[in-house]
Amino acid sequence: QVHLVESGGGLVQPGGSLRLSCAASGSFFSINAMGWDRQAPGKRRELVASITRDGATNYADSVKGRFTISRDNAKNTVYLETNSLTPEDTAVYYCHAGVVLNGGTFYSGWGQGTQVTVSS
Repeated sequence: QVHLVESGGGLVQPGGSLRLSCAASGSFFSINAMGWDRQAPGKRRELVASITRDGATNYADSVKGRFTISRDNAKNTVYLETNSLTPEDTAVYYCHAGVVLNGGTFYSGWGQGTQVTVSS
């Protein structure tokens, strides 16, 4: 019913930038909070950033000042602008969204992930 598709990952040198996008599609009433998690090899998945429908944001300490999350409610899309990337940012980045379906049911959706590799 709800599909989340990420894009924008890739290979970047230390100090570089990437812009990740995640678009939600399908049949639903509205989207509440959206966000990004990441999982590095051998590590637990961690929250990177989240944003409410009204634009309130929350960031992991490790990315504050370097990453910026934003969203376009008209396009059902969330973005993650990543700057000053380091090898420690290498991970699969997953987008997620809290969706209200047409019948009023709440659904928590996840994308398939996009790989971000920071290496020289």
